[in-house]
Amino acid sequence: MRDTIKNHKDFLMTDDNPVAKSAFFFVRMKPAVVPNKARYGLIATKKTFKFAVQRNLAKRKLRDWIRFSEKHMRPDMDYVFIARKPILDAPREDGRSAMVRALVYLKKHPFPDDAE
Repeated sequence: MRDTIKNHKDFLMTDDNPVAKSAFFFVRMKPAVVPNKARYGLIATKKTFKFAVQRNLAKRKLRDWIRFSEKHMRPDMDYVFIARKPILDAPREDGRSAMVRALVYLKKHPFPDDAE
């Protein structure tokens, strides 16, 4: 399993970073700060999830789905996952398939640095 992003500045993304959208989450990808030490970060905001129980559930589901589909993540990229409200009612199988689709889409997406 990858390490997690802990610093606020490492969560920051630009509009140039590729994004994949699902009904349950958004995921953004950017080059890893340290090569071969790719990480992921989870965001579940108070604006979206009023109660801590809901934020924790959203992050637990994202972690499970990430563990299931980690082989589809690029080893040289950091990922930031942003939970959306429908994740609370998402069945495990639907979430896992949505995660695989999003990661496969991002894996195929050419990153600007790849062209060099």
